[in-house]
Amino acid sequence: MSENNFSRRRFLTGAAMVGAASAMGVGTITSCSSGGGEGSAAGVSYDWEPREYNFPPMLDEVPAGTELKAGVIGCGGRGTGAAINFLEAGGSTVTITALGDVFQDRLDSCRDKIKNEKGVEVPAENCFVGFDAFEKVIDSGVDIVILATPPKFRPEQFAAAVKARKHVFMEKPVAVDTAGVRQVLAAAKMADSLGLKVVTGTQRRHQHKYQSIYKELSNNAIGRLVTAEVYWNGGQLWYRDKNPNWSEMEWMIRDWVNWCWLSGDHIVEQHVHNIDVANWFFGKHPVKALGFGSRQRRPTGDQFDNFAVDFVLDDDRHLLSTCRQINGCANAVNELFHGTKGHSFTSQGGTAKITDLQGNELFSFEDHETSPYVQEHKNLITCIRQNIPFNEAEETANSVMTAIMGRVSAYTGKEVTWDEMMNSDMKLGPDTYIMGDIGFIANATVPVPGSAD
Repeated sequence: MSENNFSRRRFLTGAAMVGAASAMGVGTITSCSSGGGEGSAAGVSYDWEPREYNFPPMLDEVPAGTELKAGVIGCGGRGTGAAINFLEAGGSTVTITALGDVFQDRLDSCRDKIKNEKGVEVPAENCFVGFDAFEKVIDSGVDIVILATPPKFRPEQFAAAVKARKHVFMEKPVAVDTAGVRQVLAAAKMADSLGLKVVTGTQRRHQHKYQSIYKELSNNAIGRLVTAEVYWNGGQLWYRDKNPNWSEMEWMIRDWVNWCWLSGDHIVEQHVHNIDVANWFFGKHPVKALGFGSRQRRPTGDQFDNFAVDFVLDDDRHLLSTCRQINGCANAVNELFHGTKGHSFTSQGGTAKITDLQGNELFSFEDHETSPYVQEHKNLITCIRQNIPFNEAEETANSVMTAIMGRVSAYTGKEVTWDEMMNSDMKLGPDTYIMGDIGFIANATVPVPGSAD
């Protein structure tokens, strides 16, 4: 079984892995060229220069084409929602022909909802249950694979889908540890070489208002971009109490958002949306992090329920990141960027605006667009049918790695650097997956900052 230990010493012991990463053609993560360069620590200008970002066509209706068949891997709430979104995006020109999950009841629920709400009946012979269900869905003749399993399983499943030359919609986060990030990066490069299209569930990149704010900032609307704050401070997510009829593995998977090896903790699983906006707008990822967090009220699992991280870019600009999942507190889910001439404010569910230093509004975008959960599938379908290069996997891996870096800093209480993380051998969770009692929970502990080297 892999170590369930988040000490700084543990994740630095894998320094030799840098050779393995280089052999895979990965090495240190860098941003896609369309999202901006890395720059250098010395002589970096804060001024933005107008730059193009590879936005997909934001069509209200997908272009006509031959029917696209999708298979859903992971039939829980998000997988079922993604299936419905896909059918809404493509209408009669798309369908779902295969389902896979480790639990029969989740698969049955998803199958029933698709039939009742969209009139699409998935054949029984294309419904697969078990840890190997993803392989059977991929081999069932689908064109697109929708990945919505717990995040721990996504790197392996993404790699398998790409190897089979399938287009992919993959929910964020795309990994929970460094080993998974590397696997996603390698598969992303393969997807590019095969001309496959990949969308990764970062809905904000598929909203007109976020794209509009990005364009305004890239044209120097608020001057030099100096610092930013990103927040996902909300209430407690769902959880599952232990059922005496469930094995240890079944309970953890049914309660997956509360276990770090399955979800990455909520800074990775949820807050990655806001961190992704920061990386996108800055055009680069942070190079170090110093954070803290704690567990106050979470009833199950081994995770924190609050984080605050000071991320630092290679030019000494700072990104403040805070996230919380506790009921009864003041909430905020948004992004705020500060420049020498003004500020920008974005929020997925509200308005987006730019103001000058005196608070006068210079630009705003009201929320009157297609649901981003549907639009991202429209964009995927459009890019497939028009053969437009589009692959978000590397950019999302950047953001996931940023969040992992913040998580490790908060867990240990130590400053953590990007290079240390990328050169580590961090691999969370058990070595094998069986639906039984595996002795994992007995060794699971909530991290205590400052308690290890």
